Formats: sequence, C-alpha cells, structure tokens
Amino acid sequence: MRDGTRLAAKLWLPQGAETEPVPTILEYIPYRRNDNKANRDHQIHAFFAAHGYAGLRVDMRGSGDSEGVLTDEYLPLEMQDGLDILAWISEQPWSDGKVGLFGLSWGGFNGLQLAALRPPQVGAVVTVCSSDDRYADDVHYMGGCLLTDNLSWAGNMFAFNSCPPDPAHVGDDWRRMWRERLEGSGLWLETWLKHQHRDAYWKSGSVNEHYAAIQVPVMAASGWRDGYTNPVFRLMQYLDVPRRAIVGPWGHKYPHTGGPGPAIDFLGECLAWWDRWLKGVENGIESEPRLRAWMMDPSSPLTISSPGHWVAEAEWPSPHIDEQPWRFGAGALLNPGLIPRARDAEPLTIQSPLSVGLFAGKWCSYAEETDLPWDQRQEDGGALLFDSWPLKDAMEIMGAPVVELDIAADQPVAMVAVRLCDVAPDGRSSRVSFGILNLTHAESHEFPRPLQPGERQRVKVTLNNIAQRFPEGHSIRIAVSSSYWPLAWPSPRPARLTIYPEHSRVILPVRPPREEDDALRPFGPPRMAGSLPMTLLAPADRRWNVNLDLGSNRVELNVVNNDARYRLDETQLEITRDVRETYSYANNDYATLRGFVEQIRRFHRADWSVSTETRTVLSSTETEFVIRATLDAYEGEARIFSASWDEKVPRNLV
Repeated sequence: MRDGTRLAAKLWLPQGAETEPVPTILEYIPYRRNDNKANRDHQIHAFFAAHGYAGLRVDMRGSGDSEGVLTDEYLPLEMQDGLDILAWISEQPWSDGKVGLFGLSWGGFNGLQLAALRPPQVGAVVTVCSSDDRYADDVHYMGGCLLTDNLSWAGNMFAFNSCPPDPAHVGDDWRRMWRERLEGSGLWLETWLKHQHRDAYWKSGSVNEHYAAIQVPVMAASGWRDGYTNPVFRLMQYLDVPRRAIVGPWGHKYPHTGGPGPAIDFLGECLAWWDRWLKGVENGIESEPRLRAWMMDPSSPLTISSPGHWVAEAEWPSPHIDEQPWRFGAGALLNPGLIPRARDAEPLTIQSPLSVGLFAGKWCSYAEETDLPWDQRQEDGGALLFDSWPLKDAMEIMGAPVVELDIAADQPVAMVAVRLCDVAPDGRSSRVSFGILNLTHAESHEFPRPLQPGERQRVKVTLNNIAQRFPEGHSIRIAVSSSYWPLAWPSPRPARLTIYPEHSRVILPVRPPREEDDALRPFGPPRMAGSLPMTLLAPADRRWNVNLDLGSNRVELNVVNNDARYRLDETQLEITRDVRETYSYANNDYATLRGFVEQIRRFHRADWSVSTETRTVLSSTETEFVIRATLDAYEGEARIFSASWDEKVPRNLV
C-alpha cells in the first residue's frame, strides 16, 4: 500500500496469462484466505481462472496474513487500500488492466463503494447480499430499530479481529502483528451503538447517497431469506448503467451454494457478465430480463425446501405490478370489493409480550434449518391480527408490501412490528415478509422526534421485498405487535399501541402470472472448482432452542452455531470456530433483556497452536445500553493477552 503496509493475497492464473494478459476478478474481504475461507475461495477463483480470468483474493488490512489493524467497516482507509490494489493489479504482467469487482456481503459492499470512486481499472461489478444503505438496510438497524444481529455481527468481527497471522506465511514477526491487532482493533459494538440515527457515519459508504457515481455495469444477487434483498430492487431502479438482478430462495450465501435450494449455476452467470463487460464478447447478456426472481410457494417459509418457480421482469419497477389496497377491519383484512361494517372503525389496542419474535428466525438467515421463521401461530397470540377471507383464486405478489397505519402510542418511544403471513386451511401461519419501525423515526431516520403519548399519526411500514404465491383457499394475514424480540431490541419501556383500522391498510404488489415465465432460459445446475483436500474432524453443530423456565419465568433463546472442524491436508492446519449466543429476559421485564455472544477460534498444527475467546454481553436500562466484553488470547496453554470492556452508551430515541 502507499503507506508501506503489505497486504496478503492469493492468486489463481489461467495458463499462459504471463504472455497473454487477462482480466482480473478481485475479491477483497477480511475473512482469512488461507484457512477460514480457503476452500470456498478456491472453488470460486479456480473456476474463474479455468475460464480465462485471474482470480485475486486479498486479505484486508489487519486480517488474515495482512499487516496493519482493522478498526471498522468501510473506512476511507479501506477504500484507499482498494485503489492501491487496483493500481497494483494493472502493473502486473498477467493483467490486461481490466478488473471485475466481486463479493458477497462485505465484498459486495466494498465492490459497490469502490466502483463509485470510478477507478479506471474497474469494468464491471457482481455484488451479492450487499447494501446501498448502511443505516436502513444493514445488520445494524432496521426501520430505526436496533437489530440484535448488530450484537451478533459485532461478536463475529470481535472474534475475527482477535485471530493472528500465520507464521508459515509472515515469519517470526507474527507475534508482534498479533499483539498489534489484539490491542488496536477495538470494540466495534460500542462504535455502532453511538450512531443510533442516520448520520454522516452511516452515509459514508452508502452508495444510495449518489447512485450516479457508479458508471460501470452491475449484476446484483440475493435471496429471500437473506437480510439484503431490498437493495437489489433499489439498485435496479436507480442505477443508470447496464444492470441485472437475480433473487432466489436462498439465505446469506452465494447462489451456487445457496440453501435451501434450488442452487443455480451462478458462477456461470458471472462468467457471462465478465465476458460481456471485461472482454467485450457479444453474448447478449444485456438483453436478459432486468430481474429474475423465485416465486415462492407458501410452504417454503416453514421448510428447508423451496417449492416455487422462476419469474422475470424486463424492468423494475415493473408496469405489470398492480398495487392493490386492502383495508383493515375488526380482526379482518378487507379486499377492495368488501364494504366495511360499523365495528370495523373501532380502535384496537395491543401491548405485546416479549415472546413475540422468539420464533422469528434470524434477521440475516444463512438458510440453515435452525434459523428460519417457524409456525407463526407461536407469535400471533401476542399481536393484533387482520385476516382476509379464504381466497377464491390464487394470488401472487412481487415487490415490497406497504402497511399504512393510523396509530398512537402511550410512550414517547415505541416501535411497531408488522408481519405478512400466509394462513393455510389447517391454520398454519407462515411468515411471508415483515417490517419494523421505530415510531420516532416515522418522518426521518436522521432527525427523529419523540412521540406525544396518545397522539395519532399516519405511518408507513415498508415490508421486505418478496415474491410469494397465496393459493386458493389460503388467507392473507397482517399481524401487528409492539415488540419483536430478539430480532430487534425493544423500546425503553413497554408501549401500548392503538390502531385505528378505518384509516389503516396494506398495499399488496400483485403480479398476475404470465405465460412467458414458462419460457425463461434455465440457469442450470451449479458449477465450481473442486474442493481443496481436507479431512473432517467433527461435523457442524447448529441448534436453535427456545427455553421457558416456569419456575423462574425466565425465557431464553439459545443458539449454537459451530462450524465443522476440519484439517486442510496441504498445510496440516486444523481450524475450529465455535459460536454460542443467548437472548433472554425474565418476567416480561424490559430491564432484564440480555444478549450474549461467545466465540472460540482455534488454529492448530504440529508446530503452532493458538486460540482466542471473545465474549460480549449487551443489556439496557431505560436510558443506556450497557456493554461488557472480554478478550483472551492463548499460545498453547499460556494466556498471552487479556482485556475487558465495561461501557455505557446513552439511548437516543431507540
């Protein structure tokens, strides 16, 4: 880098690239290329190299075997390093000077961010499970509400930042580099909690601040179970470059490995994109529909399979979508042809128990069978329900449902959670989409204002984009609650909401079926390079348990998310990642809310054995968030570093 810091990278080259230079596909992330992501990276970048592209995977500053310290996401220094990487690529004998930016999640974010800086080397972008808006559509906040995935993700990066470089790659300096990371990376959770509104901190790196800055073709992909579907639709709407989108039934994964299926030949789709925009091959990819999406059937939210079918739109927003308003009534959802009754105008109130949300699954699902939403009847007893009559004909929706509420709260800070559900004839309730809103943010995420208790206001809750089929005989349900724990941190005090149904409604984006969907080009089965030689030492252990102690009236959601333990045969390195999370409360008392994240990382081979243990606890009072965290690092059995944090952050209308 320009300041002398060296970043570690792994390079895959096509045969003959030194004499016949090729374009480069760059993935630039902090997730350790030589151990944690070694196999995944090889499957992707060796595939690209086999098809005529250099694949370059760079460990960000302060991660893996790179020098320096990583102190936060998407900092100006990260962008500066990215520009230096691009300049370095253009100087290499195997490079023809053209680069495609590629990545999932962090790599998808910084791909868009780097493209917005308009470096001359970048010719195209493939961004997967990423966002254009770091405040409104990221792991930290949703609708102005604090997500507990903010804690989970902070715990994950706390653990990653604690890991050392490998002496096999960096030599005897590894202990100094490790110590520098342990002492300097900091507690990111505290930083994120200090920015509770959409301020300059979140605007930095949010490409929706100026879409026009991106002037190269962009392909965006995500999954309905992922936390990052909404940005795909905005990118298709607001970018003014060649662009296309693929949204499947997947979680937070690349679509060639995405579960629950069907996985697709996503790397083949990427090759077509790279061939067109980096090599100039006239393959017609720009004539593909702007948006390809998997139309979900109703059983899919409750199962690890994904019945449905592919549909397409030539442009987005689509002229084929009919925004259909359904009014609220007394426990009823009234389609446009129904006449309201007198009692449909009577106000309704709800003060939900904290148990509403225990079966919501994870905000950003990896589509494991443990982290998906369960039968919503477990949640519906603590919510106001508005049900349609059983449908006489099947109906399909595609886009973002919007719920408009005439609402009042009895507290100066309150939130509302809205779920759209499919109710089967046997009563089973499947969550189709949801949205949450901090009511103090109803007018602005940047300048929220306290509520006047009892004062009515009109608010819009935009639910996550979805494509879903409601079959004949099924009912549509809107469920409204005043909390959604532990997906989102509740308001400072329990709030009672009053809904005035006469002036409340949901607008459904109805999409009539079209015959041309049956003629869409099939994606084909997934392709990738073969796996690295590795030995499984212990299978993955993933569990998601809700426990209620009737004696103490304590409720816990316990999550175990241990990766498979394995050995990379070439390097004989054994890798362990164990994760435990607990979200709890007692007696429905907001003062007892608590989130806990523990991660243990181990790296072991005959001549080297190190481990780290990170623990973070988040709790709250009516006025503060309270963080307690510990970090311990070990070389062999000896603890060589220990640190603890005890911090308080004032709550500001959250």
